[in-house]
Amino acid sequence: MADEEDRNPAEPATGGEPIWEGQVYTSADGTRRVLRRRPPVLETRALGVEFDERYVLHDISLKVSKGETVAIIGESGCGKTVFLKTAIRLIEPTEGTVLFNGIDLGQLNSRQLSEVRTRIGFVFQQAALFDSMSIGENIMFPILQTNPRTPQSELRDRVAELLYEVGMTPEVADRMPVELSGGMRKRVGFARALAAEPELMLYDEPTTGLDPIMSDVINELMIRARDNHKVTGIVVTHDMKSAKKVANRIVMFYPQSRLDEEQDQIVYDGPADEIDDSKDRRVTQFVEGLAGERLMEMTLARGA
Repeated sequence: MADEEDRNPAEPATGGEPIWEGQVYTSADGTRRVLRRRPPVLETRALGVEFDERYVLHDISLKVSKGETVAIIGESGCGKTVFLKTAIRLIEPTEGTVLFNGIDLGQLNSRQLSEVRTRIGFVFQQAALFDSMSIGENIMFPILQTNPRTPQSELRDRVAELLYEVGMTPEVADRMPVELSGGMRKRVGFARALAAEPELMLYDEPTTGLDPIMSDVINELMIRARDNHKVTGIVVTHDMKSAKKVANRIVMFYPQSRLDEEQDQIVYDGPADEIDDSKDRRVTQFVEGLAGERLMEMTLARGA
């Protein structure tokens, strides 16, 4: 048989029925080929994280395919940000496995893990810019981490290009983070995350603290990153409008502390445009922002 193929070239790259490993097809020239499905960009298997003998995440198994944007939603304290940080081993899992493009991150040494992280962009909740560096130096930082001999002229051009991409002028490069508004800092954080041309982007509450217009600017930047840079994305958010706009798929976590032992922590995993049809009251309560049942739980807890 001929060399393995990622997909049947007669089929579209996205959509349609999935191609399973080992499936055989005959091409137009009569050659028989065995199809191999690309591994997910990110996969977790029975992932668990425990703090002070209490699980924050328990038995989380997820696959995020190339080109997807997955929004992870859920109440505060349900483990969304912990999941993001565990996915790149900023937090070590208590149990389970994290794979990036099929590579088990738990088996990598620190140098190998650093190399993998250069292929992942992280947009932090508060932008997390280096206060002692100019905006230009902040954006240059991941480029120099991967290629420290990059000429200064090339760095300046790349910074200007990235600033333009997030709707800012090259002159901003000389300013310091303290001189920028919250929305501008978020956009700089976005530019910095794109600088090393990552395969995967992780967004931690990217619209928190922003006005509605700037929130939508960030939404549009996430969509452009997916469409123009072909990056896969995972977005942690409380913002349902944002989740529905940017994501192909929504996953909802429920606080582990309020689940029985046999209950799954993932209470929804499906298309973004179908979450409003969910029959699970926990999903409906969150999506519609209904406080009644949760308020009753809190009142009973105080009286206990």
